[in-house]
Amino acid sequence: MSTHINAEMGDYAEVVLMPGDPLRAKFIADNFLDDVKQINSVRGMLGFTGTYKGHRVSVQGSGMGIPSMSIYINELVQFFGVKTIMRVGSFGAMADDIQLGDVVLASGGSTDSAVIQQTFGSGIYWSALPDFELLHAAYETAKSLDIPVKVGNIFAADRFYNDEIDMKKLTEYGVLGTEMEVAGLYLLAAKLHFKALDILSASDHIFRGEALSAEKRQTSFTDMMVVALETAIKE
Repeated sequence: MSTHINAEMGDYAEVVLMPGDPLRAKFIADNFLDDVKQINSVRGMLGFTGTYKGHRVSVQGSGMGIPSMSIYINELVQFFGVKTIMRVGSFGAMADDIQLGDVVLASGGSTDSAVIQQTFGSGIYWSALPDFELLHAAYETAKSLDIPVKVGNIFAADRFYNDEIDMKKLTEYGVLGTEMEVAGLYLLAAKLHFKALDILSASDHIFRGEALSAEKRQTSFTDMMVVALETAIKE
């Protein structure tokens, strides 16, 4: 029985887009989906199901960070039959060639979160990876839409305010940017056997001091949303 989702079995489509911000979930539902029905409101973490180009798609907010996101992923997969989850979120860019609003597909997820050690114990390095077919489909979708997209490693920070992490060193090792969820998403996908992909849009640049406003973060990431939706209807 789901504790955090007040929907019924069958209310969710097999493919779910998952932004952290529940208001971004509402924005996607209002602006991209037809025949929309709100299916979750517990704790204000909004969820919706509708159709995109005739295909049934759901969108569900997750909150920030691996702990909050993992609650919704576990319940969606185990109680509502969800087969594919694509996170559509913002990230802080670190690579020099990323501009605000650029779309990135996370082909790997590094992290300082204890969730990996808690899962496997000490002494094991576990590589957080997406579903390859989903990653490839999203990449080809972006190319077909003439949406520039980058693919690479994203660092999932356990804390938002995390001055102790050497971000420049991570960048030197090829990390494109940072958010707070990707490693947990890919860990749960491996455990629960669903398809997962982290599709991101740059909301700020850590080293250049550039940033979008909160309103822009909520409403302007249309390229990311279109790539996710067009990929969803291929599932």
